Formats: sequence, structure tokens, C-alpha cells
Amino acid sequence: MTVPDGEPEFLEIGRIERAHGLRGEVIVDFVTNLVEQRTVIGAEFWIDGGKVELATARPHGRKWLLRFTDVVDRESADRLRGATLTARPLPSDTAVFVHELIGRRVVDQHGTHHGEVTAVVDNPAADLLELSDGQLVPLTFYLRHDAAEVHVDVPLGLLER
Repeated sequence: MTVPDGEPEFLEIGRIERAHGLRGEVIVDFVTNLVEQRTVIGAEFWIDGGKVELATARPHGRKWLLRFTDVVDRESADRLRGATLTARPLPSDTAVFVHELIGRRVVDQHGTHHGEVTAVVDNPAADLLELSDGQLVPLTFYLRHDAAEVHVDVPLGLLER
């Protein structure tokens, strides 16, 4: 497969935590913001280099219960414990890596600079950009970044002091 420069052939999508029940379901903690597109029946994932196809998917609290076509019992599901799910990028995937954001200036939709990103804080609702002045910006407001800046589209008042 030919992959454009800088684009990963596979993206990490989630992690299988453990088996659930007796019919081959596993509990998955997704690390993608495109869960709806990744839980379409027939979606393909790779686990340790082997391809699996999604047979069923349903929400389970903040996680998901998935069953793959060739995983039909608890014993098979138990063997997947701790495995990382990877998948080919979707056209809508925009992979943003933390190291690409640290040290860049944050610029809002009006062109106003708000300091530099000092850290990306893990948060259940959405990861947060921590700025040099201590303010937090949910990553859901991220638009794009370049070599010097992270561009965001934030609600009125979010970055006012």
C-alpha cells in the first residue's frame, strides 16, 4: 500500500480490555473521536497484524462491546485481552499527535494569540490543550496546526480573562 509521506499506514483506534459474556464480545476503549464511523458492521481492524471484521457493536457505558466475525466464544475473546486495535485511516481521520502541538502558539478564529500549548491533558470528555497562562481549551475546538501555530475556533468568552 502506498502511503503519503508522514501519514501512518494504520492508526491506533482503541484497546481491547477484556472478554464480556460467553459469545465472543470484548470491551473496547476507543481512542478515536470517530467512534460512529469505526463501529459500522463490516469495519475492518487489525490486531497483532491479523485482520478482523466487526460483526456487532453496541455502547457499554463509556466503552463499547464489540464482536468480530471469527470470535464466537469467550475463550477466543479472552485471547484478545490487552490487544491494540488499529485500522487504516478514514478520509475523515485527522490524526493529531501531542508532540506536534506542544510549544506552538494558540490562535483563535479572530487571529488573537493566547499563549503556547504547554501540555495536552487527558480528560474523559475531550483532551484539553493547556496553555502557558494555565487556561484550558478542549481539543474539540481544534481546527488545524502548522509549524508555528495551533488554530482553534472557540466559543465567545472561553479564552477571556
